[in-house]
Amino acid sequence: MANHKSSIKRIRQTESRRLRNRYYAKTARNAVRNLRKMTTKAEAESKYREVSAMLDRLASKNAISKNKAANLKSKLAKRIAKLAA
Repeated sequence: MANHKSSIKRIRQTESRRLRNRYYAKTARNAVRNLRKMTTKAEAESKYREVSAMLDRLASKNAISKNKAANLKSKLAKRIAKLAA
């Protein structure tokens, strides 16, 4: 167990950040999953803007890597482009 005040505080901070990152990452995964299920192009395009912004926010806060966010956005954009109008 940690003996220093600073290390005890660091443990508290790390745990709260871990839980926060876990929540936001799970929320993003669900949003991506729901977007993939969509069948209408107009609906998917409006949802894509929200999901894209969410992924960018997560990447900027290092909850997910920048490359993962970029890869997800790219794959989603391709999928939406294939949908029938």
